[in-house]
Amino acid sequence: MADDNLLWIYLIFLIIPLSRIIPRLIKKWKSNNTTKTLGSERTPHIKTTIPETREFADIQNKSSPKTDEMKVLGELVQGTKNFEILQKKLELDSEALNSILEGLENKKLMRVQQKQGILGQKIELYPTEEGIKKYYS
Repeated sequence: MADDNLLWIYLIFLIIPLSRIIPRLIKKWKSNNTTKTLGSERTPHIKTTIPETREFADIQNKSSPKTDEMKVLGELVQGTKNFEILQKKLELDSEALNSILEGLENKKLMRVQQKQGILGQKIELYPTEEGIKKYYS
């Protein structure tokens, strides 16, 4: 009789992992079943597939930044403010990222702002106008 009253505990321990796994599986299934398309949501019946050719790959490579400095500047322009997040996104070691950030600061392409937070001092990184212009040029 005691086991019947505690059955709901076993169900909770089964439902929690499933509630985290099922959305991931659905997302993975949808990404595998959809094709890359261009077009707006207003005209869903018109679908143009992106050509997977060598010319298209060359266009993509030309538009992406070549140097690590430009990659860091691009992340700053896109709104990344934290050192650890930059390091994680760009997969750089801390010494290399630190030297790149110092170089950007010396060239006046970014600025460092220190803020006092609840948990202590917080350092945020922002691109300057010159940095934004250099990234988009």
